[in-house]
Amino acid sequence: MEYTTIPMEPRKRIALVAHDNQKQDLLSWVSVHREALVQHELFATGTTGRLLSELLNLKLNLLESGPLGGDQQLGAAISRGEINFLIFFWDPLEPLPHDPDIKALLRIAAVWNIPMASDRASADFMISSPLMSGRYDRLVPDYTAYRAGRTGVTAADATGP
Repeated sequence: MEYTTIPMEPRKRIALVAHDNQKQDLLSWVSVHREALVQHELFATGTTGRLLSELLNLKLNLLESGPLGGDQQLGAAISRGEINFLIFFWDPLEPLPHDPDIKALLRIAAVWNIPMASDRASADFMISSPLMSGRYDRLVPDYTAYRAGRTGVTAADATGP
């Protein structure tokens, strides 16, 4: 498979998401890592974003609540290259009505090879990584041939992000 390199600049664009049973854990985690996080551009869905903004006095780009389309907004932003890091404290024991949206978001994050943490331990390791403070060249499969095959456009004619 061919790969393309997409640079992640030192100032990352980080999405913060938490299910209801995980919101307190994310608030606590963000509180601990607040100084590191304010060095980056932050995005959050619905209630999580409002709680983070109010309780921790953080500037965030707010999206819709997950069940109202926020997860899909994040997925679209990831595929456009506007989000390059996902911290999503999701509840593995609680089925939610918008589970298909959640699975789609996790799949899109994997498709575009962005770092993602689904729990506190993973988020701790990632935020403390030396890669957080510098440029990182992310390898992403080159989807030119895939796009061309799906649309009938030849690989030589296809362009994309």
